[in-house]
Amino acid sequence: MILDLDIGNTLSKWRLKDAESSEIRSRGAVWTREEWRPGADIPDLDVVEAVRISSVARKAVLAQTVALLQRRVRSVHVARSEPEALGVANGYQEPGKLGVDRWLGVLAGYQLAGGCCTVDCGSAITVDFVLPGGQHLGGYILPGLRLMKESLKLGTRNVAIDPDSEADALLVPGERTVEAVNHGIYMAAVSAVNRIYSEVCDREGVSLPLLLTGGDARVVSRGVQVPHAVWPDMVYGGLEACFPLTAAERAGRMSGAPTVPRRVPLEKIRAGLAFSMLL
Repeated sequence: MILDLDIGNTLSKWRLKDAESSEIRSRGAVWTREEWRPGADIPDLDVVEAVRISSVARKAVLAQTVALLQRRVRSVHVARSEPEALGVANGYQEPGKLGVDRWLGVLAGYQLAGGCCTVDCGSAITVDFVLPGGQHLGGYILPGLRLMKESLKLGTRNVAIDPDSEADALLVPGERTVEAVNHGIYMAAVSAVNRIYSEVCDREGVSLPLLLTGGDARVVSRGVQVPHAVWPDMVYGGLEACFPLTAAERAGRMSGAPTVPRRVPLEKIRAGLAFSMLL
């Protein structure tokens, strides 16, 4: 089995993948802690042959996790943000400072669609762009839905936005405080994603496929105005591309990869952007 770990600042996700069939056998998530305990926080390591890790947690958390795994598993691979990989040139002035989850998302998106825009809707919402030739432009970071809600300190943070809510219902004025907060942060998030996407496509003169991932991707996607795909395993896809361990991965197939969303004509993106600037 292959254990893939996506260690975030708040939540750590994992999945077990069969090394022979490339099938996903199980998956889960735990709160990121100072110390990980086998059997409680992560799957049974006796069945694991290799581990692939993406981590944006504190260095001490990653170091302790790697030390634990290296005592039990034959092969441990840790992803790092590089100046260049898999045909993509990192757009950061200091490439190592780019969050590795963003880097892996960009790499996965580029392997799937060529040039693309990747949006990760987690504790923060990150938006990154890579052009068809492989140049990563850098990106944007804004507060995620939960972080925006907590910043208001109105005691509504435990009332989450229903991911099955229709966008139209979330964009009308709220008639209770909790609704006003939820609708306000939703409006802020989806408006930012829509505007950022349109502005960058207009400036670069290219229409890019849009890919969303992260815990709030489902709800944010309902307000995104251009065709897009939700790819829950996008960071894992980057791990697969960087460290291919199965026959399917070596052939370039990433588990759970969606169909590439169709591109909107650039003229339509520009027309929508011009209209929004008049409002």
